[in-house]
Amino acid sequence: MTITAAPSPTPAATTAHLRSTDLEHRIARDPARFRVLTGDRPTGPLHLGHHFGTLRNRVRLQELGVEVFVLIADYQVLTDRDTAERLQEYTDGLLLDYLALGIDPARSTVFNHSAVPALNQLLLPFLSLVSVAELGRNPTVKDEIAHSRQSAVSGLMYTYPVHQAADILFCKGNVVPVGQDQLPHLELTRTIARRFNERYGNLFPEPEALLSAAPLLLGTDGTKMSKSRANSIPLGATADETARLIRGATTDADRHITYDPETRPGVSSLVLLAALCLDRDPHEVAAEIGGGGAAALKRTVTDAVNGHLAPVRARRAEYATDLTYVRSVLRAGNERAAALAERTLEEVREAMGTFR
Repeated sequence: MTITAAPSPTPAATTAHLRSTDLEHRIARDPARFRVLTGDRPTGPLHLGHHFGTLRNRVRLQELGVEVFVLIADYQVLTDRDTAERLQEYTDGLLLDYLALGIDPARSTVFNHSAVPALNQLLLPFLSLVSVAELGRNPTVKDEIAHSRQSAVSGLMYTYPVHQAADILFCKGNVVPVGQDQLPHLELTRTIARRFNERYGNLFPEPEALLSAAPLLLGTDGTKMSKSRANSIPLGATADETARLIRGATTDADRHITYDPETRPGVSSLVLLAALCLDRDPHEVAAEIGGGGAAALKRTVTDAVNGHLAPVRARRAEYATDLTYVRSVLRAGNERAAALAERTLEEVREAMGTFR
């Protein structure tokens, strides 16, 4: 499927993409050499943006033979919220989506922060390896602070890139799938790994970025699809709910449907969503709709999304009948992650010469 090219990338972005492409080749040659850390905050239902942006890629890497760790980042819910509301509900929802989409508990480890204390203990020595100025310069932190729900910035918000470094390095992850905007976080993780190795001995890999090739999907209001903006199409939605959400999506006054993301973002995002679900070129999808207008476009998108998600929804509904099993997947993953984190923490203590 061909996607219209984005604006010319910066030299830094070009370099990052070249490195990511080389990494893809190395993974294909020897997947067993690589360990991936990725995850989500349990702050609401996962949606189609997550599916095409990250979730399919996790399953792909798992199927290639890469060892995959999937973090349910429950502590990081508190970075921009005063309380962690509906945590069990959202955690169950993440687990259902992971399993329905193909995450295999026999080959991938799903775990959460609060069940792996040794991981969180790594935050302390890692904080000693970065300066306050370095944290303050992180552009992603600045953006998160600007959009925070809190009236004042918490220490957890300010230091969560270091917490993410602990997430990645506790399991000695050497690959992290990220979007372009997350590169500063990963660079800080690489800095922490390098400084620890220089100061205390070679213990951690410097993880590499595997950049997502997924194009940006807009929400139903024409802005970035997001759990917090109430503009997403959840993976757990029914076919009727999905149809209702798509009918309310933003389009424009031009009846002739084209794929032109720069001048027609709302229409083009819907066309792209249909194309992704159908595994087709978005220009071809738009040409077929032609003068049918927004109504025909939304019917096409609804049919494509519901067709694509039908088997996922069936598996999800089946898993939902046995939450005891679903939660046992997380318990087993927590045990594996906790044992690994304890070993890493012991190595850190030995390297630093600290008391046990």
